[in-house]
Amino acid sequence: MATHQTTIIDIARALGISKSTVSRALTGHPNVNGKTRQRILDMAAQVDYQRNQLAISLLTNRTGTVGIIVPEFISFFFPKVIIGAQEELARSGYNVVICHSNESYETEVSNAKALLASRVDGLIVSHTKETRNFDHFKIFQRKGIPVVFFNRVCEEMNVSNVTVDDYNGAFLAVEHLIQTGRRRIAHLAGPDTLTNSRNRLNGYRDALTKYGIPVDPELIISYDLNLDKANIYVNHLLNLPNPPDALFAINDPTALEALSVAKRRGIHVPDDLALIGFSDDPISALIEPGLTTISQPVTELGQQAAQVLVRQLLTKEDEFQPERVVLPTNLIIRGSTVK
Repeated sequence: MATHQTTIIDIARALGISKSTVSRALTGHPNVNGKTRQRILDMAAQVDYQRNQLAISLLTNRTGTVGIIVPEFISFFFPKVIIGAQEELARSGYNVVICHSNESYETEVSNAKALLASRVDGLIVSHTKETRNFDHFKIFQRKGIPVVFFNRVCEEMNVSNVTVDDYNGAFLAVEHLIQTGRRRIAHLAGPDTLTNSRNRLNGYRDALTKYGIPVDPELIISYDLNLDKANIYVNHLLNLPNPPDALFAINDPTALEALSVAKRRGIHVPDDLALIGFSDDPISALIEPGLTTISQPVTELGQQAAQVLVRQLLTKEDEFQPERVVLPTNLIIRGSTVK
């Protein structure tokens, strides 16, 4: 059944006024009589008038829409970042289209192409662990569409990014383990394709070096964040002839998997094995023992990414200077490292 989309012409005919007057009233133009404006607004509500956003975007070259691409929804982290970003963008009048790459490079490329075809005004993104080629994001740059990376950033693109202080957080974590008497500290690291993984690994190494503890390659394992593999690698470390007395994990899910392995093997935490994670997942405070971790301002991460993007949208292209925002991290001590 064919339907008719109400237009400003229909409203103008119904009220016996010009379509230009209707247009000005609906866009908030000041040169419209108050009573006339109210008549127009009442009629628009009565006939369920919706502005033709496509036509407006063609005229203004703006859609009022921002794309967000994230690699996963399994952990609490990315949904909470999105909430922060969406609230901030809404305050600035932007709608949001959210895409989930599911840690797949091919899906991420498809997401980027779809957002580009949808003529988004800007893009906020955290790339997948598989991403090594960033050509699908460089297209946005070439077209003058602002891109802001968060958490996982692209070092080869001259764009803004918002991160947490991964290096210092890792340093604080390992320093805490050392100060509680640990000397054989393992690290389950993330993929070396991710800048935050590399920064946390560097913080781990530098903390050991500061306290005169040799960095033992046998105790460092980088993995792809698949928790089934984390289980295998934790068991491998615990089966070493000289097993670790502590483990610093790339994130809380990895540390929680290590805690599960330790319990199944009858290894007492923290007496026999101290554990520390990164991200302060809400479940970390609810388990027994509670997980010592590095907290990060997750909602603020999304808010800052949105604020940076909005500032860039208001800046002339030839005046653009990329922003580098680094938010602080904090050590949260719980029962997995001290009694």
